Amino acid sequence: MSTMLNFEQARFNMIEQQVRPWEVLDPAVLAAMTTVRREDFVPPKYRKLAFADVAIPLDEGEQMLKPIIDGRLLQALELTDDEEVLHIGTGSGYFAACLSRLARLVTSVERHAGLAQRARSKIQAADIHNLSVVHADALAGYAPAVRFDAIVATGAVHSLPEVFRQWLAPGGRILIVRGVKPAMEAVLLTDVGAGLLREESLFETELSYLAGAEPPRRFSF
Repeated sequence: MSTMLNFEQARFNMIEQQVRPWEVLDPAVLAAMTTVRREDFVPPKYRKLAFADVAIPLDEGEQMLKPIIDGRLLQALELTDDEEVLHIGTGSGYFAACLSRLARLVTSVERHAGLAQRARSKIQAADIHNLSVVHADALAGYAPAVRFDAIVATGAVHSLPEVFRQWLAPGGRILIVRGVKPAMEAVLLTDVGAGLLREESLFETELSYLAGAEPPRRFSF
C-alpha cells in the first residue's frame, strides 16, 4: 500500500512541479498524464525514476521522453475525442497511451520488434482498447490504409518526411521536432489546403533522430 501511495504522490509532484510550470495547463492533457500509470511503462530497473525530470533509457538505444516534453507535445496537438492519430516511435508505449485518452483512435508505429511487443503488453494490461501498435519502419515501407487527423513523431527529423504529408487528412496537423543538434525546435504544421502547411514554432528541445530522418552526411576530402 505504501508503495502505491508513493507512486501516486510522485505522479502528483510530476504534474505540479514539472509539467504545469512548463505551461502545460490543458485539463485534458493533465488528466491523461494523471490517469496513465507512467511507472508501468518504465523498464523495471528504472521504475524509481519514472517521475523524474530525465529521459529514461529503453532497449535498442531508444529513450522515454521527459514528462515535460510529453506534456508539451500532447498539449500542442489540441486533440479532440473524434480524431484519429498516427504516432511515430512507440518506445515504451507511455506517450501513445496518453494519446489514447485524448483521441478516438491511435495507431503507434515502432520499428523495433521487442519494443513493439512490450508496448502492446503494457497497453493491454492498462485496458486500453483504442490504441494499436504496429511493428514497422515508418520511413521505410509503412503504408497506412487511412489518413490521419494528426501525426506526431517522438523522434526528431532533419526535415519533414514527404510521406507525413501523404498520410495527413485535409485540415490535419503534423507535430515534429525538427532541425540539427543542438538547434532543434518543436513545430506544428497545419494543412490549410492547396498543398500548403501553416507553420507554428512552439519551443526548443532536443531529441534523438528517427531512423531515416537524420541530416545528410557531409563528406570531407
